[in-house]
Amino acid sequence: MNTVLAVLVTTVVGIAALLGIAWLGLQVQPAAFPAYPEETPALKTVDLPTDLPAPVKRYYEAIIGEEIPLIETAVVTGRGRLRIKGVTFPARFRFTYLAGWGYHHYIELTIFGRPVMKVDEWYRDGKARMELPTGVIEEEPKIAAAANLGLWAEAVWLPSILITDPRVRWEGIDDTTARLVVPFGDEEDALIATFDPETGLLLRLEGLRYREATDESKIPWRNEPLGWRVFHGVMVPSPAATTWLDKGTPWAVWTVEVIEYNVDVSRELP
Repeated sequence: MNTVLAVLVTTVVGIAALLGIAWLGLQVQPAAFPAYPEETPALKTVDLPTDLPAPVKRYYEAIIGEEIPLIETAVVTGRGRLRIKGVTFPARFRFTYLAGWGYHHYIELTIFGRPVMKVDEWYRDGKARMELPTGVIEEEPKIAAAANLGLWAEAVWLPSILITDPRVRWEGIDDTTARLVVPFGDEEDALIATFDPETGLLLRLEGLRYREATDESKIPWRNEPLGWRVFHGVMVPSPAATTWLDKGTPWAVWTVEVIEYNVDVSRELP
């Protein structure tokens, strides 16, 4: 009996020690990705449109001003935390954008700063491909629709495109809310933007989005600024949280550390 008890105690202590080590590993932030090999050039600008709904106009006056930079590409690099199967991992990420047309997401989830899982996904011209720790997903119309909505929601990091792309339009709802209508092939999709009545800044961007290729219906989804930083004269959300509203809490928090605009992204998005 004493031997059995000793084995049981040893096992419990061992499991507790392993869990403790794993917990410590999940507290260590990874090193940042190396700097992108090209820097932002001088940005050409256009005047802020005069026909925007009032809350949208206040927003752009707050984050940029009256001169709007023309942005064609962006590379967004940073670190954050992602919850996978109930476990929250430190992460580092690099998101590459062809503004309004496509993206490449590369994410590493880490323990003790070392990658243990990778996510490599792209979306372009209406097609999506996701390389996940659980396998590869491609040629799925619902995933493509979700990716397209994500592309436009993530445009808060290159916000000029939301008022310079002629395929996009804003529709006023009230003094603090507007509907963002975006293209999806020959169709359209939409996000609802809510703005702070005091600062004019974006409080949240919400829409209906598929989570899985097998979903029968779309799920309420939110992109939410938790703070703000200025890059190249443009104020963008950082950190920002992404939440499936049926889950209640963010599954990801993204802290942007570097942005380069109008650089060559042909290697990332051929």
